[in-house]
Amino acid sequence: MIRFARPVLLLALSAVLGGCSMMPSWLNRSADKPKPAELGPNIALLQIRPAWNARIGAIGFPLTVSVNGAAVAVASGDGSVAQIDAASGRELWRASAGAPLSAGVGSDGRLVSVITRNNEILTFAGGAAPAWRQKLTAQAFTAPLVAGGRVFVMAADRSVSAYDGQSGRRLWNQPRPGEALVLRQSGVMLAVGDTLVVGLAGRLVGLNPANGSVRWEAAIATPRGTNDVERLVDLVGSVSRVGSSVCARAFQARVGCVDAESGSVQWTKPASGSEGLHGAERLVFGTESDGKVMAWRRDNGERAWSSERLQYRSLTAPLALGRSVVVGDSTGLVHLLSREDGSPLNRLTTDGTAIAAAPVLAGNTLVVATRGGAVFGFVPE
Repeated sequence: MIRFARPVLLLALSAVLGGCSMMPSWLNRSADKPKPAELGPNIALLQIRPAWNARIGAIGFPLTVSVNGAAVAVASGDGSVAQIDAASGRELWRASAGAPLSAGVGSDGRLVSVITRNNEILTFAGGAAPAWRQKLTAQAFTAPLVAGGRVFVMAADRSVSAYDGQSGRRLWNQPRPGEALVLRQSGVMLAVGDTLVVGLAGRLVGLNPANGSVRWEAAIATPRGTNDVERLVDLVGSVSRVGSSVCARAFQARVGCVDAESGSVQWTKPASGSEGLHGAERLVFGTESDGKVMAWRRDNGERAWSSERLQYRSLTAPLALGRSVVVGDSTGLVHLLSREDGSPLNRLTTDGTAIAAAPVLAGNTLVVATRGGAVFGFVPE
């Protein structure tokens, strides 16, 4: 098992400065970690059962599980890439990138893209060999975005590039000056209407997907402090999108929502988390670094509730699912909490290794992947 503390707090010098990395000793003091909260007996108020499990291989990089209809795309740290039918757990196809991965998976259901530690982007079209590959000029830790027949890549130097989905030809590149340090962790990149929305430092930035030109910028957080570590304000992980409202987290600083049509900031609030957000029409959910599960009102950012039941359990980003909020922890447990007040509804077990990525919903199946390399599907009874 490849395992490291959630989040991946390895701070990497951007490619502009040579791609070196460093980890301050205070980021990895396991002896100083508080004891995880004790869990009471599991009382299953929400009935859900295991449906299937599959193997992909140990996951030691910032995985994004990609969902398109009933198809789920996953990958392992050694470069295995697979697409799984979420209804049955049947493997639709499997391929190899031929090198360890640094980011993935991006997919539109037909094309599947990953990025290797050798700074190559590879795109598969359901075959054993990649349909194309291209060399990148910098490292990347965010899964590619496959949309509109194109593959978009955000690199660690905060440049954004677009590639033709069929040929791999680079269509444009938008460079951007970056700070000395970036998180070796998945960032923010999504399509909202005809705008490509990316997280650059503490800002959400709207780009024209046709040429990469900037349409708007909206600050979730601004750099503060006297050194590079204190000034780190990367936007991290998954976002909560409802219509044009996009809510995101700035690492250990703030959460906030932006109108992606106008680029206006709707609200921001202080928060001390390092995983992404998820939500629904009324509420936005997140997990703090100390294991609190939080809910904010989407319209104004006021706190709706906070739960300390899972403190110090190293939680994933959440998934808003029906009347529940789903989070995974570092012991391989999957917790379903009430979206109204955070009270427990059920608890699911996997293989005992940390949940590797935010849980996802594919069709009627809740899908989770573990650091140990297992993929589990759960369905309601």
